[in-house]
Formats: sequence, structure tokens, C-alpha cells
Amino acid sequence: MRQLTALLVAGSGVWQVATLWLGPLTQGGLLTALTGGVYLLMSVGLSGQSRFSLFVAIVLPAAHLWFSYGLDNSASASTLAAIDAIVILLSTRVLWALRHQPSL
Repeated sequence: MRQLTALLVAGSGVWQVATLWLGPLTQGGLLTALTGGVYLLMSVGLSGQSRFSLFVAIVLPAAHLWFSYGLDNSASASTLAAIDAIVILLSTRVLWALRHQPSL
């Protein structure tokens, strides 16, 4: 599940960075590309074993959903919002499983 989450975050990050070449160069486009860069770094962290990266994978997409809700109603924005929601659910599930794992 963690690797699937890393793959989804990396795909979302690449898509957000690619918007620089797919649309006009505006402040919103640059902010989207910056968010994509953060998502790419987050996907590298999710490939490891840190619980902090799982926490970040819950908080950052939730903040992204919260602040971008209703600003862009395009199909790509809806797809990215759905991916963010899936990432939040998967990261929460993995973090919950790690927290309640029996210890020695």
C-alpha cells in the first residue's frame, strides 16, 4: 500500500509540474508546479520507511484539497483532487497499521 501511495503521489507531482508546459505561464501555474515538486519529494520519502513521510502524505494533500477546493473545476483538477483523497486514505491506513502493529 505504501508503494502504491508513493506511485500515486509521484504521478500527481509529475502531472502538476507538466502543467508548466501544457498551459500558459501564470502565477497559478508556477504555484501548481511548485506543489508538484513538493509532491515528488514526498514520493521519495514514501519509498522509505519513515512514519513522518506518511504524516506529511496526509497533511499536505489535505491542505492542497482545502485551499484549492472550488478554484478550478476542470477535469484535470478533479482528477488531482481524487488522487489526493486516495493518497490521504491510503496513508492513513498504512500509518494506522504501523501504529497498531504489535511490538516486541
